[in-house]
Amino acid sequence: MLRSTIAGIGMYVPKNVVTNNDLKKYMDTSDEWITERTGIKERRFADRTGETTTTMGVEVSKIAIERAGLTPKDIDFIVFATLSPDYYFPGCGVLLQRAMQMENIGALDVRNQCSGFVYALSVADQFIKTGMYKNILVVGAEKHSFGLDFSTRGRNVSVIFGDGAGAVVLQPADSSSDSGILSTHLHSDGANAEILAMYNPGTHANHWAKDHKLADFNDGEIGDMFMSHEMIDHAQNFPNMDGPSVFKVAVEKFPEVIMEALNKNGYQSSDLSLLIPHQANLRISQFVQRKLGLRDDQVYNNIQKYGNTTAASIPIALCEAWQEGKIKDGDLVCLAAFGSGFTWASALIKW
Repeated sequence: MLRSTIAGIGMYVPKNVVTNNDLKKYMDTSDEWITERTGIKERRFADRTGETTTTMGVEVSKIAIERAGLTPKDIDFIVFATLSPDYYFPGCGVLLQRAMQMENIGALDVRNQCSGFVYALSVADQFIKTGMYKNILVVGAEKHSFGLDFSTRGRNVSVIFGDGAGAVVLQPADSSSDSGILSTHLHSDGANAEILAMYNPGTHANHWAKDHKLADFNDGEIGDMFMSHEMIDHAQNFPNMDGPSVFKVAVEKFPEVIMEALNKNGYQSSDLSLLIPHQANLRISQFVQRKLGLRDDQVYNNIQKYGNTTAASIPIALCEAWQEGKIKDGDLVCLAAFGSGFTWASALIKW
């Protein structure tokens, strides 16, 4: 069976830097409060009208394709991961295909939030292994800033997220090489899906929110509507997160899925050249590092600069680590993510 390898990689973050102190203009918070809980010092916000999830995806795709020695015409499949698409539908994959004037290739959108890029990478890996496609573009991009509640009411969520994009081009590895994606591992548990979710707009008629007393609306107002003034007035159109509950599960599943990948391939945590976790929270990454007994130089974190960019966080961190010379040929690299769903995933790569 063929093995897939990363032939090109790219990252993009918007120019607009938003510090913790900048957020004090909109909510009751402080640099100390945010740093202590998340490790974040600043994040990037996309231009309000000039940039979209797709346009950022295009920027990183150009870089990744060029670094792979290809042109957009050479790409034969797109996998685009995001929770913040330009439109409710269609997805960003076809918008990217149109913007880059690619052939009439397939475009698949992945909605696995923080685990989106690893899920997308795994899907692309399977297509390469079967020989169906030879040059697959895998993109993770997010424009969170457009849909956050910048008030004291929403600060527990809004201080965490930033915008950005990352992409890789996946190709079949040289048969004489031992490099490439060794394995991917995907999991989910929807039992507590709503503790990290954006309920509206949606087709659930707000029944879950009513049952859990998060909303008390009469049918004919919000209850049976896709979007309404009442829904907006009650801040039901913003993301919802029970941070402590998410943290508790994340610190369990992160090490578990990392060790699953290592054990599958006969490695130990000490063999890792670099662990690149989804940049959810610096405190989670530090907990995982201690749990696995990893040195500081074995874990890459950049959440301090960019915040949590969800599906974009792993490809941004992977590209930045590679650009800084922290990833070299022959290195053993593990990607791991945990997020809404809950979903969690890992990928082990021989660079």
